[in-house]
Amino acid sequence: MAFKPIATTRSATGILTAKLAVWWLLASEVVIFGGVLASYIMHRIGHPEWANYASHTNTMFGAINTMILLTSSLSAVLAHRAAELKDGKQAANLLLATVGGGAAFLCVKSIEWTGEINHGFTITANGFWSFYYTAAGIHGLHVIAGMILMIWVSMSARKNEELHRVELVGIYWHFVDLVWIFLFPLLYIAK
Repeated sequence: MAFKPIATTRSATGILTAKLAVWWLLASEVVIFGGVLASYIMHRIGHPEWANYASHTNTMFGAINTMILLTSSLSAVLAHRAAELKDGKQAANLLLATVGGGAAFLCVKSIEWTGEINHGFTITANGFWSFYYTAAGIHGLHVIAGMILMIWVSMSARKNEELHRVELVGIYWHFVDLVWIFLFPLLYIAK
C-alpha cells in the first residue's frame, strides 16, 4: 500500500485539509489581485485621459480570450464530474483540454501584446499601459501555473489515483477565470 500523507485525508472542519488549503491560497490571491484592481480603479478615476489610452486595447482579442477561458472552465467542471465517477482517464483528458484552453489564451494574448507593442503601447508608455501589462501579466502567470498543475494532476488521474486533486485544481482554474471576468471590462470595455 502506498504512503498517503495525513493532510490529504484529515478533516477537522468538515472540509478536507487539501481543499481548505486551496481556499486559503485563493484568499491570498484575492489580496494580490484585489490590490492591483483597487489601485487601477483609483488611478483610473484620477486620470480621465486613461480612457483614451484604453481605447487602444483590442476588445475583440479580450472577448475571444473570455470565451476561451469560459470554455476551459467547462472542461474543468467536466473533469471534476469524471473524477467523481472514478473515470480517471476521462478526467485526465478533460484536464488536458483545459490546458489547451490555457495555451490558446496565452497564444491570443501574445498576438495581442505583439501588436500593441509594435504600435508603441509598451509598459513604459504611460500609467495605463503599466497597469494593463502588470495586471494581465500577473493573470497570465496564474494561467501558466494552473496549466502546470493540471498537467501534473492529469498524470495521476490517468492512473485513477488522487482523483480528489481534479476538483482542487479546478477550483484554482475557476478563480483564474473569475479574475479575468474582472480584468476584461476594466481594461478593455471601460473606455
